[in-house]
Amino acid sequence: MESAAAQETRGAEAPRPSAPPPSPAEPPAAPRARPRLVFRTQLAHGSPTGKIEGFTNVRELYAKIAEAFGIAPTEILFCTLNSHKVDMQKLLGGQIGLEDFIFAHVRGETKEVEVTKTEDALGLTITDNGAGYAFIKRIKEGSIINRIQAVCVGDSIEAINDHSIVGCRHYEVAKMLRELPKSQPFTLRLVQPKRAFDMIGQRSRGSKCPMEAKVTSGRETLRLRSGGAASLEEVPSEFEEEASRRVDDLLESYMGIRDPELASTMVDTSKKTLSVQEFAHRLDSVLGEFAFPDEFVVEVWAAIGEAREACG
Repeated sequence: MESAAAQETRGAEAPRPSAPPPSPAEPPAAPRARPRLVFRTQLAHGSPTGKIEGFTNVRELYAKIAEAFGIAPTEILFCTLNSHKVDMQKLLGGQIGLEDFIFAHVRGETKEVEVTKTEDALGLTITDNGAGYAFIKRIKEGSIINRIQAVCVGDSIEAINDHSIVGCRHYEVAKMLRELPKSQPFTLRLVQPKRAFDMIGQRSRGSKCPMEAKVTSGRETLRLRSGGAASLEEVPSEFEEEASRRVDDLLESYMGIRDPELASTMVDTSKKTLSVQEFAHRLDSVLGEFAFPDEFVVEVWAAIGEAREACG
């Protein structure tokens, strides 16, 4: 018969070791912080340097510049990058390099000129600032407009025959000018950018350039869109730059406008298509307001293909 001590000893077995407590879960990785993008800016005719940030499209960019200098956003006609001069090769388009210096060109004097359309083409190439102002980007040598000394590259077209065109896109203004009847005089109301003393008397015709205002820093640029938020993107590839240049040349030939951002959008659209028919359908859905003619779309498709072959 077991003793009480033996029974007590057997009933008091050593406790099993408890399982180790679970290790605390690793904290989730913090999301990558979006870099703070601060750009330096001045008024092109002369001002202290301001700093702007927090814009997502061209209209917001103009609002930030206006706030920095205490002016109305509607005073800004256009911006150039890294040059205070009215230099269309430095025009701010759809991309800003992360270290680019932004110069804002504001409204100067208003002038009216009378023009008689003796030929089908006036010799103007029109672009716009993305915020309601269309302006002259190029004047063709020997053209009707070239013979009128008062008209200069950089002049904003405010009215045609006293009909305000503020708020119209460049292609709408170019169409209005093309449709004006021949042999009848018409009036252009123009606003020239305010200029510093070293720019007074300058009258540039504008020139063809390999690429439109794409001064970049490192491998990223800030891309501004007419619809949607700005985004950081890699610097365009050799193919993208060449294709966009060719498409922009076609825009000028067919429509009398230059628009590097529009050309870039068309190139981006082509990457998602396998045929010219599919390309035309996508252009209609993305850029339907332009109503591109079929022959133009075919030319654009061919130009993009040629750029792809040229760049390997």
